[in-house]
Amino acid sequence: MTAMPPGSEGPRNGRTATRHRGAIVDDGSHGLAARTGTAARAFTRRVVNLWQGRPTLATVGSVAAAIGVAAITAVTIQAVIPDRPAATTVPANPFRGRPVVITLPIHPESYLGVYADNIPHSYAPIEAFTATTHVHTNIALYYSGWNEPFQMSFAMQAVAHDAVPLVQIEPGITKLTAIAVGDYDAYLESYANAVASFGARTGRGVIIGFAHEPNGPWYRWGSGHVTPATWIAAWRHIVDIFRRQGADNVTWLWTVNIIAKQRGVPSPARWWPGSSYVTWVGIDGYYYKQSWTFASLFGPTIKAVRALTLDPILISETGAAPIANQSAKIADIFAGIHLYGLLGLVWFDADRSRDWRVSSQAAVAAFRRGAETYKAAAP
Repeated sequence: MTAMPPGSEGPRNGRTATRHRGAIVDDGSHGLAARTGTAARAFTRRVVNLWQGRPTLATVGSVAAAIGVAAITAVTIQAVIPDRPAATTVPANPFRGRPVVITLPIHPESYLGVYADNIPHSYAPIEAFTATTHVHTNIALYYSGWNEPFQMSFAMQAVAHDAVPLVQIEPGITKLTAIAVGDYDAYLESYANAVASFGARTGRGVIIGFAHEPNGPWYRWGSGHVTPATWIAAWRHIVDIFRRQGADNVTWLWTVNIIAKQRGVPSPARWWPGSSYVTWVGIDGYYYKQSWTFASLFGPTIKAVRALTLDPILISETGAAPIANQSAKIADIFAGIHLYGLLGLVWFDADRSRDWRVSSQAAVAAFRRGAETYKAAAP
């Protein structure tokens, strides 16, 4: 099986540079586990059922269990704000000593997300996707350029639509060594404070990835451009800053590309930052050909990830080209998520090197049927 070369994509949000769509191939494994948040003693903020309406927060004296979630749109969040000593090296902010701790549930087949053009300027493209497919998504993906602030307005719109924001922060041409040694700490502290503020105001979490697909060669932060050790140092430094600032409402998504050794995309193992720095694993991969299956496309990478960690896995970017028989591949990806026990998927609903949008009646019907299997599988 040969891979399609990763091609350059246009701007996603009007501020940041390029987005590739690429790579490929062979066979895998399965599993799932949890990584828990920080223990707490002060008081609990608890979020109730996203599926049925706006969140309400109640202050109680002990840590309560997260409420069960309904179907494809539900996200149950347990928020705890414990006391913790403030670090003297960090500028004062409202969340030092009382971090905002929010943990997303990890039920298999419980997350459906989407990215579409003009996000995060507007939530309308996600509403349009819902209107087309009659499927309500509970992850709203957007890409964030370096030095771009947290998009609070978009995040609040996600809350209003019972969804969690997924932010892929892209360093662009910024040197990862500079990030790792602290040259951008003021920006990162400000970003972390905004994310913590969002959590305190809403009781909601945020999924954040940084420098995604590092095992691919198409980005300046990827394979062949910076060493894995440098990439890991930058990742860990960012996570440390967010935690130091009290932004513990972040689910850290370590996002890798599917393995395609013949196209220069190796196993992601060398970029693994360690379990204490990762909450979930994201895997990006696309169907270019009819002969490709979930097992051949994602299986080898799932197997490689499982050798590193049992952290939950999300298919964090995917699509199927019309030439690959889009409706059949949509059915295949839902079946694969079920077979491997994964969290779910984020659909890249945009026209780039291929038109990945779900548009034909057959593809829309396949997406709707796949979502209905989520409902059946929901706890």
